[in-house]
Amino acid sequence: MKFFSYLKEGLDQLAILVNDKLYDTDAVHPELPGNMELFLGVWDEAVELARDAEDSILTSKLPLFRGIGLDQVQILAPVPRPASCRDAYAFRQHVEAARKGRKLPMIPEFDQFPVFYFTNHHGIQGPGDILCMPDHLKKLDFELEVAVVIGRQGRNIPAAEADGYIAGYMIMNDLSARLLQGEEMKFNLGPAKGKDFCTAIGPMLVTPDELEPWLVPAPPGHTGNCHNLRMSCTVNGKAVSQGNLADMNWTFAEIIERCSYGTDLLPGDVIGSGTVGTGCFLELNGTARLEHPDLEEQWLQNGDEIEMEVEGLGVLWNRIQAEETDYSILALKKS
Repeated sequence: MKFFSYLKEGLDQLAILVNDKLYDTDAVHPELPGNMELFLGVWDEAVELARDAEDSILTSKLPLFRGIGLDQVQILAPVPRPASCRDAYAFRQHVEAARKGRKLPMIPEFDQFPVFYFTNHHGIQGPGDILCMPDHLKKLDFELEVAVVIGRQGRNIPAAEADGYIAGYMIMNDLSARLLQGEEMKFNLGPAKGKDFCTAIGPMLVTPDELEPWLVPAPPGHTGNCHNLRMSCTVNGKAVSQGNLADMNWTFAEIIERCSYGTDLLPGDVIGSGTVGTGCFLELNGTARLEHPDLEEQWLQNGDEIEMEVEGLGVLWNRIQAEETDYSILALKKS
């Protein structure tokens, strides 16, 4: 199933996508919640009712209810208010290339366990304009990722069982203000202000059964589902990134196992894959400079349009929009 959240009378409305039309969940079945937050709280029961409703729409058993076109509504993040947001570091190609570009050796711990950080779940947004302060626009970067949403509460979840806790998949753009990030991480703490202004997800949440045609074996020695999904990103229509979700060296199941150690994962928790190889300007600039040291770096600029496409998950579109202010926290630094 494919779930969208959209703006309806000032609130987020959950809908299922059937034949390119949106159908409100609480309209197609009286027992279904009308927003994603409540729906995830009763996921196992609700998704089965939603499947029944989808079947009824497909078989014309609900002829009086008309769907809404995607172009008629303002699409929000599929999960407008995540319970939390973590982002992992699962693609060796990205980690290795980004470190090589900074003349750093590969960290051997990468092959020992998956790592993640917490980012600002209040900074989540869907398709549309991304408001940026002046300091964000100094080395502003995209990051091409996929994220999962947790649909069942769990603690100390073994990797062999972890895929059963995933409600669905979606595209993630982990926006990064690299100048701020680089300064604060000299303290070996963070990232914080380099990341907390926005993480874009969307355009929809896709349930795991929809992706079964793309299932491939996990990497040798690893556990969990792996999907052969092409990933790409364009900036102003120009291709800048190509990758594949199957290149994850750590599976989502293994990341969930790590995340849930000694703590509860909750419905609505969002967990990102980390950046696919070639999936950000930081990596691309560093790789290019190894051969051309004087090459001018490329970063996102005000007005830039970013389109991320992942096979089976749709297209996430965003545009960079500078806030009308000259307020700068970099200017507040003490000498």
